[in-house]
Formats: sequence, C-alpha cells, structure tokens
Amino acid sequence: MNRISCVFKNQRAYQYSLRQTNALQRIDLLRKLRNAIQENEEAIYAALHKDLRKSRFEASVTELFFIYGEIDFAISNLGEWMSPKRIGKTMSNPFAKNRIHYEPKGVCLIIAPWNYPFQLVMSPLVSAIAAGNCVMIKPSELSPATSKIITNIILNTFDEEHIACIEGNADVSKQLLELPFDHIFFTGSTEIGKVVMTAAAKNLTSVTLELGGKSPTVIDKEVDLAKAAQKIAWGKLVNAGQTCIAPDYVLVHQNRLDEFINLYQKFAEEMYFKSKDEINAAVYGKIISKKHFDRLSNLVTEAIEKGAKMNWGGKADDKNQTIYPTIITQIPNGTALMEQEIFGPILPVIAYHDLEEAIGIINRKPKPLALYIFSKSDKNIKKIINSTSAGGTCVNDVLVHIANPKLPFGGANHSGMGSSHGFFGFKNFSHERTVVKQRNVDFNSLVYPPYQAKQWVLKLLKRTM
Repeated sequence: MNRISCVFKNQRAYQYSLRQTNALQRIDLLRKLRNAIQENEEAIYAALHKDLRKSRFEASVTELFFIYGEIDFAISNLGEWMSPKRIGKTMSNPFAKNRIHYEPKGVCLIIAPWNYPFQLVMSPLVSAIAAGNCVMIKPSELSPATSKIITNIILNTFDEEHIACIEGNADVSKQLLELPFDHIFFTGSTEIGKVVMTAAAKNLTSVTLELGGKSPTVIDKEVDLAKAAQKIAWGKLVNAGQTCIAPDYVLVHQNRLDEFINLYQKFAEEMYFKSKDEINAAVYGKIISKKHFDRLSNLVTEAIEKGAKMNWGGKADDKNQTIYPTIITQIPNGTALMEQEIFGPILPVIAYHDLEEAIGIINRKPKPLALYIFSKSDKNIKKIINSTSAGGTCVNDVLVHIANPKLPFGGANHSGMGSSHGFFGFKNFSHERTVVKQRNVDFNSLVYPPYQAKQWVLKLLKRTM
C-alpha cells in the first residue's frame, strides 16, 4: 500500500473520533495552526519571494494576514456555528422539536493552486478544521518552496491521520482524485475544475470549485476616473496579475477611453516602476513559470498580429520571467486574449457607446468570478447588477469583497460552485443533518390506514399545510 492509500485509510478510521470534538477542542487546533504559522513567518516570506517574487508587504497583506483574520474569525464564532439551529414547527408535525446539526463531512481533499500558494491552502483548511474533518492537502508543484514550508508546518503541527500534506505533480493529483473522499475543495482553472468534478462524480463526492474566468470592469461615463484607474491598476497588477479575481478586461465609455489609459499608466508607474522604463522588482512579482510566461507573451503576439493596438507596455523580460504592465485596445473578435482568462498583467480595454452594449459584451461570455462597477449613478449600478450574473461584485472598488469573512466567496457555473470563508466555509465542509425529535404523541397516526371515515383529515391538512 502506497503512502496516499495508507494515509487515506488511517484518516477514514480516525474521522469518527474527530467528529466527537467540541468547539473548544477545535479552537485549540486552530490556535495550534496559528502559532505554527507565526513561528514560520520568515520562512513563508522567503518561500513566497522565491516562488513568485512577492514582496514582504504584499505577502503579508494577501497571504499571511488574510489567514490570521480567517483563523481569528473562526475562533470567535465557532461555538455559535456548531450549535444546533432551532427550526420552527409546522401544523403537520406540531409537537416535534426540529433542529439542524452541522456534522463533519469526513475525509476531505484540498487541491490548491500556485498563485496564492499559502493563502489558498490555509483558507479552506481553516474551514475544514473548524467543521471537524480529516484533510489531505495537495499544494501546487509550481510553487515548490511554499509547498515545502506548508508540508513542514502541517507535519510538525498535526498527526497525519488528521491532516496530511501530499506533495507531487499532476500524477499525484490523479491518484488522490481516484479515492472516495467525502468532499473535495479545488481552486484553479475552469478546465481542471471539470476534471475534478468528473472524478468526484464517480464517487458521488461533493465538491467546492473556486475557478476563475474573465472578470469584467465597467466604468460608467460619469465617474471619478482617477480613483477608478488607481484601484484598477492595483487590482490588475498585484501579484503580477496572477489573481483569480483580478480585473480581466475593462469596458470604458468611448468618450473617456484615452483619459483612462493615461491615468492607468500613471498609477501603474507610480506603484510598480523605478523609472518610466524600468520595473521595480522589489514590489512587482514575476510570472510563476516559463510555460505561463510564454502563454502570456503569445496572447499579446496573437492579438497584435490580428490587428489589436498596443497602447502601452508590451515589454517581456524572459530572463527574469517578468511581463511589464500592458494595455491593448481595438481587439478583434475571436482573439485568445478575449476568450481565455489572462491571469497576468495584460489589460484589454474596450470602448463602449452605452451600457446596453457593455452589458451585452459581459453576457456573451460565461459567468465571471467577479464583476467590478465604477459609477456615480445608483440607477446604472442597479441596471448592471440586475442584468448580469457573477460570483461576486464590487462597486467603486476591486478585490476587497474577498477580504470580509462575513461574506460568502465563490463563483457561478464556469467560475465555480460553492462558497468559502467564515461560516460559509464551515458550512461548506459540513453536512446539514436534520434531526426531528418527536414527543410521545399519536398525532401522525391520523394518516395511517385504514382510511375509512378520515376524509376530514384531508380537509384539515389542506387548510393547515
């Protein structure tokens, strides 16, 4: 029996002991995880810099502090989350006590991506621990330094029969997906999400899929364009654009196209450049791999060859796996740049004539993970929200909806299914078990056979149910 099968077998056995844990015991486990992260902070920062050239400040905000917040929120609220929820009576069953119990799903699998390689392992792990599950973690092989430190943290903090970290390539993921897990939490591309869902279906395993897609940004005609451009530049270029909820393309009113491009360039240079032509590598990340670097370069090349206009940027530093912030306009239909999720610092900007045209462009694509709207008009904001569908939406800002653990985070259809963070993450890793406790009464016997002389019962039920 190989290690994967052995760990899975042991976790299947241990899950029944773990499901007996109370809130205080699970809180203790969450505190152990928090302490382990704090003890390894320097190693985590070093690993994130090695894998993605993340600055310490950016890593703090988007990776570590994010997880500290998740853990603290779970610790503060876990007792309430675990308490059975009282459900009201009905006339068909007036004497019963009705409750919803949140019980662990059992043995769960977390498959994490490389773009936020620490956060996107730890965030679902916090929820899985809070819900009382055993967990097997598969971190990304494309961020090996971070995967290694995650493995060390897990190994030194938890027994393997409770939580285990399995490193390896796609073949390891394939082996894991063959096992009959009770729940799978996958973060990654839509293409691989379909593979995960297909594998899960063979075992009728429930899934949470946090995917991606082409998240649009709509800039209304009447708006503070400088503030919008600054926020969009940060949201697009943090982590070198390798963010699942980054603005993928911008729709701006035709009368303000040139103004937006100039402002975006201005703020991008202020935040991420040493000089007008030199990127500041101390704050600007690198592309994760040569393969992804080449993919992004090819997206630009194809668009330009088909007639798109390079308005700014376009520089690619092969040696340092760095693609400079880039703006492209006048993009012909059918280009890969407008069909694929970009996942990099390349920003297509599309001019529109009216909101109906902008809404039509959004709705011709699969539902995005995020939709961003910049507008001063409540009427136009409402129109855009009511006429589109997205996993989440921010008005006059970007990315920030992911940071509130009181809100559910997730996609819709092609951009994902299921929700995470806070109670929604806890619920995601829990089975909502109905428990009905009947009093010692014979009310239900009214519907038992024989049915002669019981027509009055049907009339009563018709009026009261």
